[in-house]
Amino acid sequence: MGAEDGEKVVAILAVPRAYALDVSIPEHVFGRHPGYRVVVCGDRGLDLTEAESADIVIIPGYEDPHLPVPEEYLKALREAVNQGARAIAICTGVFALAACGMLNGKAATTHWRHTDQLREMYPGVDVVENRLFVEDGRILTSAGGGAGIDACLHVVQTDFGTTVADGVAKDVVFSAARGAHEPQYVEAPAPARESLRATREWVIDNIGSSITVQRMADHSLLSRRTFNRRFLRETGMPPMRWVAAQRVLRARRLLENSDWSVERIAGETGFGTAANFRTIFRREVGVTPTAYRTSHTPSGSAGPAAPQSRRIPDG
Repeated sequence: MGAEDGEKVVAILAVPRAYALDVSIPEHVFGRHPGYRVVVCGDRGLDLTEAESADIVIIPGYEDPHLPVPEEYLKALREAVNQGARAIAICTGVFALAACGMLNGKAATTHWRHTDQLREMYPGVDVVENRLFVEDGRILTSAGGGAGIDACLHVVQTDFGTTVADGVAKDVVFSAARGAHEPQYVEAPAPARESLRATREWVIDNIGSSITVQRMADHSLLSRRTFNRRFLRETGMPPMRWVAAQRVLRARRLLENSDWSVERIAGETGFGTAANFRTIFRREVGVTPTAYRTSHTPSGSAGPAAPQSRRIPDG
């Protein structure tokens, strides 16, 4: 699979009725990094056989998802996944994956307007409500628009590391990739004057110190109960779950860009002991810190440079 020169081939399966935005999003994001070669197949591009041998196949959202997708598109999608490709569905593209039977028993999401329809048409799918994207094995499903960018950046981060994903996000004028657990929407956004952004930035600036919910509540000049409620409303996560995500994000950048020991990184990121850091990092990322560093450090390099002191983007 993939290109002979080591590039990962990203095939965008432009099904009939595909939304132009959902085709252009992955084309733009993956096209910003030389590690990918992007091709558009089907309704607006190359022959569908190009998708069958791709490393990553993307199904953009399309109008009227209750209408069937032509069998030749589903065949190309099945063939790609059966050969080991990662599949990314943006918005209603999830319906094509479900029609192939690939989502039976798997968790998936889509734009909030279509979750009930997905659940009704495909009861074998574990439909997850109000999530930016859901990854289950090699299948990733996302909501529409901005969530599609997050999903693509997540894949770049998985393939090439957080620093590279940050660079791609900057190139496409987007913030650092948001996490999968963040919500698509909030029912009642907090007024700007009540925003907890200043407290989140304070946490990021002090990520190596002992951070507790009470310290965050005190910084925000709110009671603990009010703080918890507002924080969950703004971020979609409980405060300490968000703090843990920021610590892992900082650790990933240090593993990629410094030669610091695991013990030093554990202290810098607030995990305390190296053992605690290894346990949490493996739980969240899926590999040990050492394995992550090995897979995200260019082979043959003289080693990463010492990190620069800078603010980590919120999210």
